[in-house]
Amino acid sequence: MLLVPIGLSLAIGCRPAAPVLSPQECFEELAAEDPGGIPVEVFFSNPEQTDFRLSPDGRYLSWLAPWENRMNLFVRSLDSVMEPIRLTEETQADLGRYFWANDHKIVYLHDASGKEQYRLYAVDLLTRQVRDLTPFEGVSVEIIDVLPAFPDEMIISMNRNNPRLFEPYRLHLETGELRMLAENRNVREPFTWWVADHEGKLRVAFSVTDGIRTNVLYRATEDEPFRKVLTTDWTEYMEPRFFDFDNNSVYASSNLGRDKAAIVRYDLENNRELEVVFEHPDVDVYDMGYSSNRRKLTWVGYAHDKWQMVWLDSSAARFMQRVVRELGTDVEIKVSSIDDYENRFILRTYSDRHLGSWYLFDYGTDKLTKLADVNDQINPEQMAEMRPIHFTARDGMSLHGYLTLPPGRPAKNLPVVVNPHGGPRTRNYWGFNSEVQLLANRGYAVLQVNYRGSTGYGRAFANAGFGEWGGAIQNDLTDGVDWLITQGIADPDRVGIYGFNFGGYCALAGLSQTPDRYACGVSYGGHMDLFAYVDSLPPIWQPYHAMIMTMVGDPARDSLRMDAASPARHLDQIHAPVLVAHGAKDSRVHVQHARNLVEGLHRQGNDVYYLEREDEGHQFMGEESRQEFYRALVGFLHRYMPVGDEELKVTAVGVGR
Repeated sequence: MLLVPIGLSLAIGCRPAAPVLSPQECFEELAAEDPGGIPVEVFFSNPEQTDFRLSPDGRYLSWLAPWENRMNLFVRSLDSVMEPIRLTEETQADLGRYFWANDHKIVYLHDASGKEQYRLYAVDLLTRQVRDLTPFEGVSVEIIDVLPAFPDEMIISMNRNNPRLFEPYRLHLETGELRMLAENRNVREPFTWWVADHEGKLRVAFSVTDGIRTNVLYRATEDEPFRKVLTTDWTEYMEPRFFDFDNNSVYASSNLGRDKAAIVRYDLENNRELEVVFEHPDVDVYDMGYSSNRRKLTWVGYAHDKWQMVWLDSSAARFMQRVVRELGTDVEIKVSSIDDYENRFILRTYSDRHLGSWYLFDYGTDKLTKLADVNDQINPEQMAEMRPIHFTARDGMSLHGYLTLPPGRPAKNLPVVVNPHGGPRTRNYWGFNSEVQLLANRGYAVLQVNYRGSTGYGRAFANAGFGEWGGAIQNDLTDGVDWLITQGIADPDRVGIYGFNFGGYCALAGLSQTPDRYACGVSYGGHMDLFAYVDSLPPIWQPYHAMIMTMVGDPARDSLRMDAASPARHLDQIHAPVLVAHGAKDSRVHVQHARNLVEGLHRQGNDVYYLEREDEGHQFMGEESRQEFYRALVGFLHRYMPVGDEELKVTAVGVGR
């Protein structure tokens, strides 16, 4: 096997009847196969401006923008003439999640290592000094509560004392002082998360027992020990999101006694449900928001075919009606940031054909101002519609998903890319998807199935995926392909499969279990061997080990099934060409597994291409890494699943409006 560096990447290109290509030749050949259209860079460049947020007093506006090819933090005043100021200078990796801690200080989580080990930093707007608040090697930080009522403090958790267990700390932003709020020493029943009340008191905790049962714990004051009030099978839950406004009961998403989760108000002191705020007969309801000023729940949200919001407060409903009058009903609108006085709002719009825009709404002046398009190179008229679909699996299970057709093409005899989502305990959502739009622009239809095991459709549907990796889950994807063929939409000879994470596993499983179904397959950060996956979980996932075995399998009891469902153990059944992409720093799927897979496929004579980024982890975060991968992806697909010139005429359109 040939593994030669090209800058920060490694590659291998193989043919059964020809010498192994050099890495440079490999990528040049794949890039040359791209049939053209809107450039890859348009879909996968960093946005010029994104993630706008308001300071608590509403005086300042912050956002992320590129500097030295990495996303960094900028700020400007809304009430005076002030040039934008860049507050950070991250060059190794994009700055990600950030929050206003108070009127002059912003905190952000940053992982420069690529190993999913996040540190917490603070930058002061007045001094422009950046401070590492958690300067601990090999430690990861999560934010529990930014404590709006205590502007110089916040509650975080980190695995400083044990890499497997997180513990909560109260952090003083000026002094850096850390005060532990609860120890996490019981490895058989470790804490996993906490919730603070509106006065900043840590009063709810979650824990797991033997890795399989979940517990909700409660205390009336921080002076008391936590006491267990509820224990359930981990598939049944009551998840407190925040306290009500007298700090007695909690608002929660709960599927206790029901299949579909509902928004409820729950009395933890007496362990009883007080009321059902909102529920839906078909899908889980899990999201909600409130007004701090008016001390009331204002909305709940859920995802059906599209995202839906239900307004519980007349004032909030009138505000949204006012915004919709100006922005229209053909886009989804979300409120992403509000100042403490609820006078200024940041809005984000999006649709299936556009990444959308950011807006500032000033309640006092009744003025709506566009701040930026997320990607002004995207012309919605050139993008493809994402259509909700529904079909029935071979065993009668009702399945939902999305079908995206190449623009301007009749839905007949199309080349199709099956794109299973990761997780698997998540789901596909309606909205703009850059990789789906890239594939549609290159002439491919894209099928996304919310297979059994996906979340959002109730407990029974999610649980139906247990023990079905490579089994009924894979059948759901195959049944989706058969449905497209029966409808006349898919060309049976031009069906490929591509996915990331668990979706990458599904791609390899599809190639090994149904080798006659797929013309080619692509695994990006995908699992390959179920035994290796269960045995090599990252330390921070160890408390959930038994839960993961419930989903995947127990090697002691399910060895035959797990062996049959592990593509790396059945390479002789893979005949189609394969593209594998992996990060050398991947902490979830060790890179050696990917190298072994590629070497094995090459040894038996497969056409196999391999992209390894030395500077990336589980997911490629760098702009150049993403672009390199997607150039290889479209070139690979077109080589082994070509789209004809006539088919491309209506999709290979240029950039711009």
